[in-house]
Amino acid sequence: MKVKPLVALVGRPNVGKSTLFNRIVGRRVAVVSETAGTTRDRLYADGEWGGVAFSLVDTGGIEVTTGWHTEPLSEDSEQFLPYIRQQAAIAIRDADVVVLVVDGQVGITAADREVADILRQSNKPVFVAANKLESTKQTDHVYEFYELAVGEVFPISALHGYGTGDLLDAVVAAVPPSPPEDEAEDTSIKIALLGRPNVGKSTLVNKLIGEERVIVSPIAGTTRDAIDTKIRWHGQEFTLIDTAGIRRRGKIDPGIEKYSVLRAMKALKRADVVLMLIDAEAGITAQDTHVAGMITDETAGAIVLVNKWDAIEKDSYTMKEFEDKVRQELNFLPFVPVLFISAMTGQRVSRVLPHVVDVNEARYQRIGTSDLNKFMREAITQHPPPGKGGRRAKFFYATQASVAPPTFVFFVNNPDWVNFGYKRYLENRLREQWPFTGVPIRLFFRARSEDRFGK
Repeated sequence: MKVKPLVALVGRPNVGKSTLFNRIVGRRVAVVSETAGTTRDRLYADGEWGGVAFSLVDTGGIEVTTGWHTEPLSEDSEQFLPYIRQQAAIAIRDADVVVLVVDGQVGITAADREVADILRQSNKPVFVAANKLESTKQTDHVYEFYELAVGEVFPISALHGYGTGDLLDAVVAAVPPSPPEDEAEDTSIKIALLGRPNVGKSTLVNKLIGEERVIVSPIAGTTRDAIDTKIRWHGQEFTLIDTAGIRRRGKIDPGIEKYSVLRAMKALKRADVVLMLIDAEAGITAQDTHVAGMITDETAGAIVLVNKWDAIEKDSYTMKEFEDKVRQELNFLPFVPVLFISAMTGQRVSRVLPHVVDVNEARYQRIGTSDLNKFMREAITQHPPPGKGGRRAKFFYATQASVAPPTFVFFVNNPDWVNFGYKRYLENRLREQWPFTGVPIRLFFRARSEDRFGK
């Protein structure tokens, strides 16, 4: 299957690339802020214009060597500029068409000229989007941008949508449209990497894919957007979703970090399997239990990865003791496998994807109706449901209603007489017979009269 044409948005910081990105894809995907340097990694999404499908990539502002900062960078952004330049260079290398976004109100800056020099060397079709021109009275400002000599200039307002249609007309004319047969359902296993800040999520992504696809930094909070990366392993395609580190609710800063966490939560809802990373050096923290709680509220499978295991002094009992502690602290995830890895050195990383496949298969496991009802009768015989006010729940029938997650419905005379303890007993017995490793299962109890079953 052919890959969709790739359109890259590049330019210096704070010219409105992320706003234009959101405008083109039709939803708020990229984090937008007035603080220069907000976007750091390449961020991909699908777009469509005039029947032409393409992939769009947003990039961090390209660093240049002359003093170009028209607005102050956020406190921690300057240290990321070399990384941002690298990420943008990779996006330009991979792109079929490049859109250079400039600030139409400020005019040409030394940074714009240096970016233009980079683009002229790429031999790619380039268009200039002169942004922040909110009215036709300001369009005279665009002519000076022809001095950059990289391509046609379009006056636009990404915020209000003015001029973006003309820009997109030119963009899609410069790339071959994807054939309709290329539009296939995404059958990849979607893996979201979750954890508190600086636990090693981006390092693990890079180790799995074998290239510097996302920025890796020892500074907590580096990843802000949820980023998708496709990889293939033994014929199976996976989508890796790297996310911002999640802090406890009371510790989430307003603004950029808040929206980054919201995107991480959306990534969790998209995931088939979640890789929850724990820092072996720091141990299990309140943030870890918060992340685990988020996982239990969703339907994805999960695997706990204890990262940085290479940094731990250990003996033959250390791993077992640490796993026992994990299961004690995260006792609401007893069904989740625990792996001990080092994303930095690659220790046991090769075991991650096989476990992901196993967990994803468990999400779609179906139990035959006859086997399920045999299980139900044996479980009830061994441990009858407790009575309530002289009445006892009577079980008639059970069926598996759906998968992903496996969902079971038990028909009883009165669901109110099935207490929490007995529901947990049935779930534990189910898992004894069918483990559903790494997967939450749902049990529902529905009222049915005896007459319905001919009694």
